Amino acid sequence: MAKPVVAVVGRPNVGKSTFFNYVAGKRISIVEDTPGVTRDRIYTEVEWRSRKFTLIDTGGIEPYSEDEIMVQMRKQAEVAVETADVIIFMVDAKDGMTASDKEVATMLRKANRPVVLAVNKVDRVGEPPPEVYEFYNLGLGDIITISSVHGLGMGDLLDEVYEHFPQSDKDDYDEDVIRVAVIGKPNAGKSSLINKILGEERVIVSDIPGTTRDAIDTYVENGEDKYVFIDTAGIRRKSKITENIEKYSIIRSWTAVDRADVCLIMIDAKDGVTEQDTKIAGYAHEAGKASIIVINKWDILEKTTGTLEEYRKVVHEKLGFMTYAPVLFISAKTGQRVGKLYELIKYVANQAAFRVSTGMLNDLVNEAVAMVQPPSDKGKRLKIYYMTQAGIKPPSFVVFVNNMELMHYSYQRYLENQLRKTFGFEGTPIKFIIREKDEKE
Repeated sequence: MAKPVVAVVGRPNVGKSTFFNYVAGKRISIVEDTPGVTRDRIYTEVEWRSRKFTLIDTGGIEPYSEDEIMVQMRKQAEVAVETADVIIFMVDAKDGMTASDKEVATMLRKANRPVVLAVNKVDRVGEPPPEVYEFYNLGLGDIITISSVHGLGMGDLLDEVYEHFPQSDKDDYDEDVIRVAVIGKPNAGKSSLINKILGEERVIVSDIPGTTRDAIDTYVENGEDKYVFIDTAGIRRKSKITENIEKYSIIRSWTAVDRADVCLIMIDAKDGVTEQDTKIAGYAHEAGKASIIVINKWDILEKTTGTLEEYRKVVHEKLGFMTYAPVLFISAKTGQRVGKLYELIKYVANQAAFRVSTGMLNDLVNEAVAMVQPPSDKGKRLKIYYMTQAGIKPPSFVVFVNNMELMHYSYQRYLENQLRKTFGFEGTPIKFIIREKDEKE
């Protein structure tokens, strides 16, 4: 499921970041600053009228750039146009219409994207001041007056944005197609792997990090099975990203993860699992995606007896939150073990979609409770009334208990281990939803 992307563009100090923070800060958005997950603050996930979308703040001028303001603004707007499904063009009512506003508006009019014109800093309720009407001269249609500071007009603005969303979050692929996002640091071999799978040079391969700017879809059939491989731009550490365009490439990588059924987390065998690899894997884990850890360039690593098992052990130690993910050692260059990927992708995709009946789940719970007593606090012990599966991709389980505070993380982990031991769920995270239930109920 690909969420729509909404970009906020405009010159510095018109209130883009205030608007962004207001929307996120009022809990309209779902903000999770989870440790180990790269969450660049230029974007957040927002939900409006039961539709989730990604909101991008294009921000101000890059501090490392010596380019002129207008060049930077044009670059921001160009990238936003390429990345977004809907654009919010924000202007400042107090400054009035500027030459810079006209410049960006001219470019946006030529783009094949819906644009919503937001006139910010209209801080009074009622009829807008007469001066805001000059913004109709930008030729972008109706204006919506807002105040990012006071939250005025936000609902009207988001309603208008909502009206321009694509009709469905779904892409054009059939339901039986397995969508596979190939993610990882630059130069880990993502494009080389897809080229090897295809047997032809369909994706640009270069030693220059960031060669793959956009997420590129490649449809492949293997026997009766259908796959779409999504090659993404390499995800670099935040401190290394000085170009606006590369920031948006990262967002495209994240949206590729959101669209995917399975993530291939590409790791360079020479480098091992780096901090950035941990963050990339963490994003896939938090997104609830089935994952396979793919160690590439295995052919050029010096090996002795036991190297492979020792390497796998280190990988699972460094990615401790993802020990459920299988590890495959390949060479995209020579094709070593690449053929095993199809079978493994299909397997973990099926595991993520596996359902367990409520009866079988509660047999497991009763047995688990008998083996290890639930925790207690101040004489009160946790009671688990029953468990039921609420969803798939990832497998999600609702657990009804007498007191949510007594359900410690360690006991949840124990129940997860019992689920995996009994039913598998290899390659997929498991989600628990804890609910309190009165014993009389």
